[in-house]
Amino acid sequence: MKNWLFISFFLTFCGLNAQEIVVKRISGDIFKSVKKEADTSKWKWKRNGIVGVNIAQGALSNWAAGGDNFSMSINTNFSYYIYHRAKRYTWDNSFDFNFGLVQATTLGSRKNDDRIDLLSKFGYKVDTLNKWYASMLFNFRSQLFDGYNYSGSSSTFSSSFLSPAYIILSVGMDYKPSPKFSLFVSPLTSRWVIVANDYLSKKGAYGVPINKHSVGELGAYVTMSYVNEIATNISYRGRMDLFSNYKNNPQNVDIFFTNMFSFRINKLFSATYNLDLIYDDDIKIFGSNKNAPRLQLKSLIGIGFLMRLEPKKI
Repeated sequence: MKNWLFISFFLTFCGLNAQEIVVKRISGDIFKSVKKEADTSKWKWKRNGIVGVNIAQGALSNWAAGGDNFSMSINTNFSYYIYHRAKRYTWDNSFDFNFGLVQATTLGSRKNDDRIDLLSKFGYKVDTLNKWYASMLFNFRSQLFDGYNYSGSSSTFSSSFLSPAYIILSVGMDYKPSPKFSLFVSPLTSRWVIVANDYLSKKGAYGVPINKHSVGELGAYVTMSYVNEIATNISYRGRMDLFSNYKNNPQNVDIFFTNMFSFRINKLFSATYNLDLIYDDDIKIFGSNKNAPRLQLKSLIGIGFLMRLEPKKI
């Protein structure tokens, strides 16, 4: 009897040990197969952009129909984006630089494009659909080199670095229904117009009082941006800014509208079309209606090198 009790106790003990071993193995396998999720709380950045150069050249020798013996134009554009998305925060930053130069035998050198534009926007998500963000925005826009208005053989100095320059600080709501579209609306925005050049300051250019180098404005501000591949090998990028100055003729809304279409030929070559429109009630354009604001328009078409910087995580 004692032997049977001993044998039963021994078999039970071995069975329990075997079950414990199996349970340990199963639990170990479960923990091995489960991977920890990535830590999304860390600030991870993505970046991309484009670099483009268009060149056109012409030469004549003993050409009976006439024309410049030599002409060349070059237009460059550089756009860079760096942005962050994590949990409830977004931070979008973009930098655009455009420069164009025309060289001709009879006309000499003249620029036909010159713009630097820096935009930074920080947002905090306020809804559960990831579409509305309480945001702060900073924008700086100016040019790098001296510019002239030409009329026949005469020219008039019209712009320089920081003359003019526009600085915007704004707080508002940003609507982002998709990565392609953004609409920022602010009823309270501060804008500064800067004219650093003494000659232009003495003329009271760009709405800055005579002999002053800057003027502050308070108003409402709206900016919309849209980026999309609208067809195979055809992409579009556009932005429109609207500003109404509460202090001076708020019904006259200032407009800054820039568009770029690119038609890809292959990996390195594309045709591009740029169209910019500006209307500012404080900028007086001399013409048939002297000393009056006018719609400013710039249109550029080119075929050349266009390289897309591939999206990359930092």
